[in-house]
Amino acid sequence: MKQRSREALYVERLPRLDLLTVRERLLPFCRLKRGEVWEDKERGHRIGVLDATSPFETARLFGSTKVDCFINDPPYNFAVGGKASKNLFKMELKAYLEFSERWVQNALNAANPDCHFYVWLGMDVKNNFQPLPDFMLLMRQFKKLKPRNFITWRKQRGYGTQHNWMWLRQELLHYICGRPFFRVVYTEIPKVLKGYYKTVGGRLTENLERSRAATIRPGNVWIDIQQVFYRLEENMPGCYAQKPLKAITRLLEASTQPGQVVADLFAHAGTTLIAGELLGRRVLTADIDEVFAELTIRRLLHLRATGKTGFQWASPFPELDS
Repeated sequence: MKQRSREALYVERLPRLDLLTVRERLLPFCRLKRGEVWEDKERGHRIGVLDATSPFETARLFGSTKVDCFINDPPYNFAVGGKASKNLFKMELKAYLEFSERWVQNALNAANPDCHFYVWLGMDVKNNFQPLPDFMLLMRQFKKLKPRNFITWRKQRGYGTQHNWMWLRQELLHYICGRPFFRVVYTEIPKVLKGYYKTVGGRLTENLERSRAATIRPGNVWIDIQQVFYRLEENMPGCYAQKPLKAITRLLEASTQPGQVVADLFAHAGTTLIAGELLGRRVLTADIDEVFAELTIRRLLHLRATGKTGFQWASPFPELDS
Protein backbone atom coordinates (compact mmCIF):
# COMPACT_ATOMS: atom_id res chain seq x y z
CA MET A 1 0.00 0.00 0.00
CA LYS A 2 2.83 2.39 0.86
CA GLN A 3 4.59 1.48 -2.40
CA ARG A 4 1.43 2.22 -4.41
CA SER A 5 1.00 5.59 -2.67
CA ARG A 6 4.61 6.55 -3.37
CA GLU A 7 4.21 5.68 -7.06
CA ALA A 8 1.03 7.75 -7.20
CA LEU A 9 3.06 10.82 -6.30
CA TYR A 10 4.90 10.57 -9.62
CA VAL A 11 1.86 10.71 -11.86
CA GLU A 12 0.74 13.94 -13.47
CA ARG A 13 -2.28 15.35 -11.67
CA LEU A 14 -4.03 16.57 -14.82
CA PRO A 15 -5.02 14.96 -18.12
CA ARG A 16 -4.79 16.87 -21.39
CA LEU A 17 -6.08 20.36 -20.66
CA ASP A 18 -7.67 20.91 -24.07
CA LEU A 19 -10.17 18.06 -23.67
CA LEU A 20 -13.69 19.34 -23.24
CA THR A 21 -14.57 17.85 -19.86
CA VAL A 22 -11.32 19.08 -18.31
CA ARG A 23 -11.68 22.59 -19.75
CA GLU A 24 -15.19 22.95 -18.37
CA ARG A 25 -13.92 22.29 -14.85
CA LEU A 26 -11.00 24.71 -15.19
CA LEU A 27 -12.70 27.68 -16.86
CA PRO A 28 -14.16 29.09 -13.58
CA PHE A 29 -10.60 29.48 -12.26
CA CYS A 30 -9.35 31.49 -15.28
CA ARG A 31 -8.94 35.23 -14.67
CA LEU A 32 -9.05 36.24 -18.34
CA LYS A 33 -11.81 36.01 -20.92
CA ARG A 34 -11.55 36.24 -24.68
CA GLY A 35 -10.10 39.56 -25.78
CA GLU A 36 -8.57 40.44 -22.40
CA VAL A 37 -4.88 41.05 -21.63
CA TRP A 38 -3.13 40.63 -18.26
CA GLU A 39 -0.43 43.20 -17.53
CA ASP A 40 2.55 42.19 -15.41
CA LYS A 41 3.42 45.19 -13.25
CA GLU A 42 6.84 43.86 -12.25
CA ARG A 43 8.50 43.22 -15.64
CA GLY A 44 6.01 44.51 -18.19
CA HIS A 45 5.10 41.11 -19.65
CA ARG A 46 1.67 40.78 -21.26
CA ILE A 47 -0.48 37.66 -21.48
CA GLY A 48 -3.73 37.62 -23.44
CA VAL A 49 -6.60 35.40 -24.47
CA LEU A 50 -6.49 36.32 -28.13
CA ASP A 51 -6.93 34.93 -31.60
CA ALA A 52 -3.59 35.10 -33.43
CA THR A 53 -5.42 35.50 -36.76
CA SER A 54 -7.30 38.64 -35.65
CA PRO A 55 -5.48 41.93 -36.33
CA PHE A 56 -7.72 43.68 -33.79
CA GLU A 57 -7.02 41.22 -30.98
CA THR A 58 -3.27 40.95 -31.61
CA ALA A 59 -3.11 44.77 -31.64
CA ARG A 60 -4.32 44.65 -28.02
CA LEU A 61 -1.31 42.55 -27.14
CA PHE A 62 1.32 44.55 -29.03
CA GLY A 63 -0.01 48.09 -28.78
CA SER A 64 2.77 50.36 -30.03
CA THR A 65 5.50 47.93 -28.92
CA LYS A 66 7.81 46.57 -31.59
CA VAL A 67 9.13 43.02 -31.28
CA ASP A 68 12.76 41.92 -31.65
CA CYS A 69 12.20 38.16 -31.72
CA PHE A 70 9.17 35.93 -32.38
CA ILE A 71 9.09 32.32 -31.22
CA ASN A 72 5.82 30.71 -32.31
CA ASP A 73 4.55 27.16 -31.96
CA PRO A 74 1.24 27.11 -33.90
CA PRO A 75 -1.02 24.08 -34.35
CA TYR A 76 0.43 21.68 -36.92
CA ASN A 77 -2.92 20.71 -38.47
CA PHE A 78 -3.00 17.19 -37.08
CA ALA A 79 -4.19 15.73 -33.80
CA VAL A 80 -1.72 14.79 -31.08
CA GLY A 81 -2.23 11.27 -29.81
CA GLY A 82 -5.14 10.84 -32.22
CA LYS A 83 -7.25 13.27 -30.17
CA ALA A 84 -8.52 16.42 -31.80
CA SER A 85 -9.75 19.47 -29.93
CA LYS A 86 -10.37 23.14 -30.64
CA ASN A 87 -6.66 23.67 -29.95
CA LEU A 88 -5.52 20.79 -32.13
CA PHE A 89 -7.80 21.13 -35.10
CA LYS A 90 -7.61 19.42 -38.45
CA MET A 91 -8.77 21.38 -41.50
CA GLU A 92 -8.33 21.38 -45.24
CA LEU A 93 -4.84 22.43 -46.28
CA LYS A 94 -6.09 25.58 -48.03
CA ALA A 95 -7.87 26.72 -44.87
CA TYR A 96 -4.80 25.95 -42.75
CA LEU A 97 -2.57 28.03 -45.01
CA GLU A 98 -5.06 30.90 -44.83
CA PHE A 99 -4.93 30.60 -41.03
CA SER A 100 -1.13 30.64 -41.18
CA GLU A 101 -0.99 33.62 -43.51
CA ARG A 102 -3.17 35.68 -41.18
CA TRP A 103 -1.24 35.02 -37.97
CA VAL A 104 2.15 35.53 -39.63
CA GLN A 105 1.01 38.87 -41.07
CA ASN A 106 -0.33 39.99 -37.69
CA ALA A 107 3.01 39.15 -36.10
CA LEU A 108 4.99 40.97 -38.77
CA ASN A 109 2.85 44.08 -38.27
CA ALA A 110 4.53 44.38 -34.86
CA ALA A 111 8.03 43.39 -35.94
CA ASN A 112 11.06 45.63 -35.68
CA PRO A 113 12.92 46.22 -38.96
CA ASP A 114 15.67 43.96 -37.54
CA CYS A 115 13.97 40.89 -36.11
CA HIS A 116 14.22 37.12 -35.70
CA PHE A 117 11.21 34.98 -36.61
CA TYR A 118 11.17 31.34 -35.39
CA VAL A 119 8.37 28.88 -36.13
CA TRP A 120 8.10 25.35 -34.71
CA LEU A 121 6.28 23.14 -37.19
CA GLY A 122 5.50 19.49 -37.81
CA MET A 123 4.53 17.25 -40.68
CA ASP A 124 2.01 14.47 -41.05
CA VAL A 125 3.61 11.58 -42.89
CA LYS A 126 0.14 10.04 -43.38
CA ASN A 127 -0.92 13.13 -45.29
CA ASN A 128 1.99 13.76 -47.69
CA PHE A 129 4.10 15.52 -45.04
CA GLN A 130 1.63 18.39 -44.71
CA PRO A 131 1.82 21.15 -43.66
CA LEU A 132 5.60 21.76 -43.37
CA PRO A 133 6.54 22.09 -47.09
CA ASP A 134 3.34 24.00 -47.82
CA PHE A 135 4.02 26.45 -44.99
CA MET A 136 7.58 26.98 -46.24
CA LEU A 137 6.26 27.86 -49.69
CA LEU A 138 3.69 30.20 -48.13
CA MET A 139 6.44 32.07 -46.29
CA ARG A 140 7.99 33.10 -49.61
CA GLN A 141 5.26 35.69 -50.08
CA PHE A 142 6.48 37.65 -47.04
CA LYS A 143 9.28 39.49 -48.80
CA LYS A 144 10.64 41.12 -45.64
CA LEU A 145 11.40 37.66 -44.20
CA LYS A 146 14.58 35.91 -45.34
CA PRO A 147 15.27 32.24 -44.56
CA ARG A 148 18.15 31.92 -42.12
CA ASN A 149 18.25 28.30 -41.00
CA PHE A 150 16.39 25.02 -40.67
CA ILE A 151 16.88 23.54 -37.20
CA THR A 152 16.03 19.95 -36.23
CA TRP A 153 15.51 19.04 -32.60
CA ARG A 154 16.23 15.36 -32.05
CA LYS A 155 13.72 14.29 -29.40
CA GLN A 156 14.71 11.74 -26.80
CA ARG A 157 11.30 10.10 -26.93
CA GLY A 158 9.98 9.09 -30.31
CA TYR A 159 6.83 7.48 -31.60
CA GLY A 160 5.88 5.04 -34.32
CA THR A 161 5.32 1.35 -34.98
CA GLN A 162 7.64 -1.60 -35.42
CA HIS A 163 7.03 -1.31 -39.17
CA ASN A 164 8.68 2.07 -39.66
CA TRP A 165 11.64 4.15 -38.51
CA MET A 166 10.90 5.76 -35.16
CA TRP A 167 9.83 9.40 -35.54
CA LEU A 168 12.22 11.50 -33.44
CA ARG A 169 12.43 14.88 -35.09
CA GLN A 170 10.85 18.31 -34.66
CA GLU A 171 11.53 21.12 -37.09
CA LEU A 172 12.20 24.77 -36.30
CA LEU A 173 12.18 27.31 -39.14
CA HIS A 174 14.34 30.40 -38.70
CA TYR A 175 13.74 33.60 -40.67
CA ILE A 176 15.05 37.12 -40.18
CA CYS A 177 14.03 40.66 -41.05
CA GLY A 178 16.91 43.02 -41.78
CA ARG A 179 20.09 42.34 -39.83
CA PRO A 180 19.13 41.46 -36.24
CA PHE A 181 21.53 40.86 -33.35
CA PHE A 182 22.99 37.35 -33.11
CA ARG A 183 25.65 35.92 -30.82
CA VAL A 184 27.37 32.56 -30.75
CA VAL A 185 26.25 30.37 -27.85
CA TYR A 186 27.86 27.21 -26.52
CA THR A 187 26.43 24.05 -25.05
CA GLU A 188 27.54 20.85 -23.39
CA ILE A 189 26.45 18.81 -26.41
CA PRO A 190 28.01 15.36 -26.00
CA LYS A 191 30.55 14.47 -28.66
CA VAL A 192 28.72 11.34 -29.73
CA LEU A 193 30.61 10.66 -32.96
CA LYS A 194 33.20 8.07 -32.00
CA GLY A 195 35.78 6.68 -34.34
CA TYR A 196 36.86 9.97 -35.90
CA TYR A 197 40.61 10.13 -35.46
CA LYS A 198 43.12 12.91 -35.92
CA THR A 199 46.87 13.07 -35.42
CA VAL A 200 47.76 15.56 -32.67
CA GLY A 201 51.44 16.01 -31.74
CA GLY A 202 52.38 12.88 -33.64
CA ARG A 203 49.81 10.74 -31.78
CA LEU A 204 46.56 9.38 -33.27
CA THR A 205 43.69 10.54 -31.05
CA GLU A 206 40.06 9.56 -30.79
CA ASN A 207 37.32 12.18 -31.15
CA LEU A 208 36.21 12.09 -27.50
CA GLU A 209 39.69 12.89 -26.19
CA ARG A 210 40.96 15.39 -28.71
CA SER A 211 38.75 18.35 -27.82
CA ARG A 212 40.23 20.75 -25.29
CA ALA A 213 36.95 22.59 -24.68
CA ALA A 214 34.26 21.56 -22.21
CA THR A 215 31.57 22.95 -24.51
CA ILE A 216 30.84 23.06 -28.19
CA ARG A 217 28.95 25.41 -30.49
CA PRO A 218 25.58 23.88 -31.38
CA GLY A 219 24.67 23.51 -35.03
CA ASN A 220 21.23 23.19 -36.57
CA VAL A 221 20.71 19.63 -35.28
CA TRP A 222 20.07 19.64 -31.53
CA ILE A 223 20.68 16.33 -29.77
CA ASP A 224 21.29 17.50 -26.21
CA ILE A 225 17.87 18.73 -25.13
CA GLN A 226 15.83 16.57 -22.76
CA GLN A 227 12.17 15.97 -23.57
CA VAL A 228 11.11 13.50 -20.88
CA PHE A 229 9.22 16.23 -19.07
CA TYR A 230 7.74 14.21 -16.21
CA ARG A 231 11.30 13.80 -14.90
CA LEU A 232 11.95 17.55 -15.05
CA GLU A 233 10.99 20.40 -12.76
CA GLU A 234 9.79 22.40 -15.79
CA ASN A 235 7.05 19.89 -16.57
CA MET A 236 3.56 21.36 -16.96
CA PRO A 237 0.92 18.66 -16.37
CA GLY A 238 -1.79 18.54 -19.02
CA CYS A 239 0.28 20.27 -21.73
CA TYR A 240 0.48 18.05 -24.78
CA ALA A 241 2.89 20.14 -26.90
CA GLN A 242 5.30 21.63 -24.37
CA LYS A 243 8.70 22.75 -25.67
CA PRO A 244 11.86 22.36 -23.57
CA LEU A 245 12.97 25.43 -21.65
CA LYS A 246 16.55 24.81 -22.77
CA ALA A 247 15.54 25.10 -26.43
CA ILE A 248 13.79 28.44 -25.92
CA THR A 249 16.53 29.90 -23.73
CA ARG A 250 19.07 28.93 -26.39
CA LEU A 251 17.10 30.87 -29.00
CA LEU A 252 16.79 33.93 -26.75
CA GLU A 253 20.43 33.90 -25.67
CA ALA A 254 21.56 33.75 -29.30
CA SER A 255 18.99 36.08 -30.87
CA THR A 256 18.23 38.77 -28.28
CA GLN A 257 19.85 41.03 -25.71
CA PRO A 258 18.60 41.84 -22.19
CA GLY A 259 15.68 44.25 -22.29
CA GLN A 260 14.59 43.36 -25.81
CA VAL A 261 11.03 42.28 -26.61
CA VAL A 262 10.02 38.71 -27.44
CA ALA A 263 6.58 37.60 -28.66
CA ASP A 264 4.78 34.25 -28.83
CA LEU A 265 1.22 34.12 -30.19
CA PHE A 266 0.68 30.49 -29.09
CA ALA A 267 1.62 30.46 -25.40
CA HIS A 268 0.48 26.90 -24.53
CA ALA A 269 2.69 25.94 -21.55
CA GLY A 270 4.16 29.44 -21.23
CA THR A 271 7.75 28.37 -21.88
CA THR A 272 8.68 31.46 -23.92
CA LEU A 273 7.53 33.66 -21.05
CA ILE A 274 9.53 31.69 -18.49
CA ALA A 275 12.67 31.86 -20.64
CA GLY A 276 12.22 35.60 -21.05
CA GLU A 277 11.68 36.10 -17.33
CA LEU A 278 14.87 34.19 -16.51
CA LEU A 279 16.94 36.05 -19.10
CA GLY A 280 15.63 39.58 -18.56
CA ARG A 281 13.60 39.87 -21.77
CA ARG A 282 10.12 41.36 -21.94
CA VAL A 283 7.60 38.85 -23.31
CA LEU A 284 4.26 39.46 -25.03
CA THR A 285 2.34 36.21 -25.36
CA ALA A 286 -1.21 34.98 -25.92
CA ASP A 287 -3.31 31.89 -26.38
CA ILE A 288 -6.80 31.53 -27.80
CA ASP A 289 -7.66 29.19 -24.91
CA GLU A 290 -8.41 30.77 -21.51
CA VAL A 291 -7.01 27.71 -19.72
CA PHE A 292 -3.55 27.99 -21.27
CA ALA A 293 -3.40 31.74 -20.73
CA GLU A 294 -4.21 31.13 -17.06
CA LEU A 295 -1.63 28.35 -16.92
CA THR A 296 0.99 30.75 -18.32
CA ILE A 297 0.21 33.36 -15.67
CA ARG A 298 0.35 30.76 -12.92
CA ARG A 299 3.65 29.41 -14.15
CA LEU A 300 5.19 32.88 -14.03
CA LEU A 301 3.88 33.57 -10.52
CA HIS A 302 4.97 30.10 -9.40
CA LEU A 303 8.51 30.79 -10.65
CA ARG A 304 8.66 34.05 -8.73
CA ALA A 305 7.29 32.49 -5.55
CA THR A 306 9.31 29.26 -5.52
CA GLY A 307 12.15 29.62 -8.03
CA LYS A 308 10.81 26.55 -9.84
CA THR A 309 10.30 26.62 -13.61
CA GLY A 310 7.28 24.30 -13.60
CA PHE A 311 5.05 22.04 -11.52
CA GLN A 312 6.51 18.63 -12.50
CA TRP A 313 3.87 16.16 -11.19
CA ALA A 314 1.85 18.65 -9.11
CA SER A 315 -1.28 20.36 -10.42
CA PRO A 316 -1.16 24.05 -11.42
CA PHE A 317 -4.83 24.11 -10.40
CA PRO A 318 -4.90 23.01 -6.74
CA GLU A 319 -8.50 24.25 -6.58
CA LEU A 320 -9.52 20.97 -8.22
CA ASP A 321 -7.93 18.96 -5.41
CA SER A 322 -10.39 20.41 -2.93
